[in-house]
Amino acid sequence: MALSRLSARAPSRGAILDFLSFDRMITSSVTHLIYWCGLAVIFLSGFGVVGASIGLAIREASLEGLLIAIPALVAGLLTVAALALIWRGVCEFFVAIFQIAEDLRAIRLSSEGQGGTELGGGVRASFDRRPER
Repeated sequence: MALSRLSARAPSRGAILDFLSFDRMITSSVTHLIYWCGLAVIFLSGFGVVGASIGLAIREASLEGLLIAIPALVAGLLTVAALALIWRGVCEFFVAIFQIAEDLRAIRLSSEGQGGTELGGGVRASFDRRPER
C-alpha cells in the first residue's frame, strides 16, 4: 500500500521533460515561497521596531522618552503594515503575469487541437463565423 502511494507521487518522465523544456512553469510556486520569506523578514523588522521603541522608552526613563517612544512605535508598525501590503501586491503582480502566460499557453494548445488557422510566424488562430442579424 505504501509503495503504491510512493510510486503515484513520483514524477513521471514527461513531467521532468516539461520542466526541463520550460513547458511547465514553476514560477508561481517559487513566488509563493518568496512571498512567505519576504513576509517573515518584514515581520521580523516589526519586532525590531517594537524592541527599539521599548529600548528607547527604557533608556530615557522620563516622560520625554515615553512621548518619543510611542509615536516611534506607531510609525514603525504602520510602516511594517504598509510594507506587508506592498509586498503582497508585488507578489500578486508576478503571480498574475505568470498565470496569464499559462492561460495563453492553454488557449494556444486548445486552438491547435481544434484546427486553427496559421497566421504566420507560428501563430495560429481559429475564426468563428457568427450568424448575421
